[in-house]
Amino acid sequence: MPLRVPPAPAPALRSVLTALSSPTAVREARTPALLDAQGPTTPELPLPVHVLDRITAQGVTATRLTGWRFHIRCGDRVVAAAETMLTPDGWAFSHFFEGPYVAATERALRQAESVGQSYQPRLLSVPELYMLTLWLHGDCTADPAAGHPAAADLLVPLAPAPPGIAAHRPHRVAELLPVLTHRVTPTRLLGSPA
Repeated sequence: MPLRVPPAPAPALRSVLTALSSPTAVREARTPALLDAQGPTTPELPLPVHVLDRITAQGVTATRLTGWRFHIRCGDRVVAAAETMLTPDGWAFSHFFEGPYVAATERALRQAESVGQSYQPRLLSVPELYMLTLWLHGDCTADPAAGHPAAADLLVPLAPAPPGIAAHRPHRVAELLPVLTHRVTPTRLLGSPA
C-alpha cells in the first residue's frame, strides 16, 4: 500500500526552494554531493521530524515537532537532505546535510511501501540514544504536526542504530518502547550521590 506523505507547510517548502536557489547557502552547506550535483535539484518527500522527549516505565511518551525534512533529488538519485525549523516568525530553512541517515531513510521508506497497510510516514528522533527512526503512523488523516506514537504504530530504526537495536527492522511501538525505556537512564545531577 502506498505511504500517505503529508504535505509540508508551504513556508517550509518555500524556505528550502529559496536555499536551493542560493549559491551561498549551497556552497556553505559543506555537502559534497550537493555541491557536485549536475542539473536541477528539487526538494521532495517532506517528512515531519518529531523528537521523543520522554519515555516512562508505563511507556507514556511526549513528542514535539521540531522541523520538516526534505530529500533533495538531482536526476535519479537523492544527493542530500534539507531541514527546516519553526521560528517565532514561522518556518525557516535550517541546513543541508548528507550522510548515512539520508540513505537509511530512503531504504526504510522503500521497505514501508511493501507493508500491507497505509501509514503516514514521519521521523522520530530519540536524542538520548542518538537514534533516528522512521515512524509509520497508522492514522493517515492525522495532523502530521501533532500526536505521539500509538501502540500499533511501527518504528523502523535507521542505520546506524544504537548497539543491540537492529536497523531497518520494523517494531510495533508497544514492543520497542519498553526496550528504549530500559536503555534511557535519567541524567544524574552533578554532585548527587551515586
